[in-house]
Amino acid sequence: MSEIIAERIGAAGLITLNRPKALNALSLSMVRELLSTLREWQADPAIHHVAVRGMGKDGQPFGAFCAGGDIRWFHEAALAGDASLEDFFTQEYSLNHLIHTYTKPYAVFLDGVVMGGGMGISGHAKRQGGQGIRIVTERTKMAMPETNIGLFPDVGGGYFLGRCPGRLGEYLALTGHLIVASDAIYADLADLRVSSGDLPVIWAHYAERGAVALQGRAAAASEPGTLEIHRAAIDKFFGLPTVSEIVQALEADSSAWAIETAALLRKRSPLMLHVTLEQLRRGRTMALADDLRMERDLVHNCFHLRPGVASETVEGIRALVIDKDQRPQWKPARIEEVTPDVVAVFFESPWTAQAHPLRRL
Repeated sequence: MSEIIAERIGAAGLITLNRPKALNALSLSMVRELLSTLREWQADPAIHHVAVRGMGKDGQPFGAFCAGGDIRWFHEAALAGDASLEDFFTQEYSLNHLIHTYTKPYAVFLDGVVMGGGMGISGHAKRQGGQGIRIVTERTKMAMPETNIGLFPDVGGGYFLGRCPGRLGEYLALTGHLIVASDAIYADLADLRVSSGDLPVIWAHYAERGAVALQGRAAAASEPGTLEIHRAAIDKFFGLPTVSEIVQALEADSSAWAIETAALLRKRSPLMLHVTLEQLRRGRTMALADDLRMERDLVHNCFHLRPGVASETVEGIRALVIDKDQRPQWKPARIEEVTPDVVAVFFESPWTAQAHPLRRL
């Protein structure tokens, strides 16, 4: 069965991510098919608008959107020296850019889990010109949890997290904190909240009528989420210049939220926390194409500066989903041991501008 179900209904191009047992985690073949389909529909005057959803674990649409990239395969490919791992990130980031620049209305139905690569094919739907819309429900669970596996929030995370209000982007990027619909809208990572029970009808109406079908569909406002409740503290602490200063200030604070947040950061990869903060601070003022080229350099270096089992990312994935011991051996082991020169190396491109795999963005 195809991992991507692409349908044409009238003037609508409709996509269902169909890898439910893996929570629709993106494989290389899925990324390639999404790229091909979206390019074809963009050039087709008969297609006026596009929508994307995920297949649920029960084999019915909705209930899960996309859990990100297939990190088990990342681990396997990295240890095997499989060149297709490089191709995956080139193709995925090209897909992110295509969605950001898409010339037709593009709606994403973010019901259930939305993480990592799932953010990459949805977060970029909101762009100048109002051509995209990101729909969340009471079941939405959204995060960019890459620092937990020794990686950084890629797929354009430097761009879209860097543009969250205040210092919410730094907080979400460094902690990997899981947020719900109200948080997503507050952080400008979603546009419209609806009831999950209404999704089949909304999907059908959108297919028939396009964005006009979404008017008046917003669900009743929910209680403030954790981001709004802790906004002042987030801006205070996560606006500090360095990761070390952020953590030390949190640990010096007596509030339960600060203590819990500091403890969470202490569990993340110290190296990738520093890389991620620098990524966010740079990405905030970059065009998306430049940010994606920077992230393409970063992800190459995550797997190749210290190849194989020495890779921080390979070790993080091992601890989380391979051996599942939840005891990653981060190097360096402490946030205070990471030096600026070690971080700077990750931002050095292994390619010239003319040879960069994303030079045509």
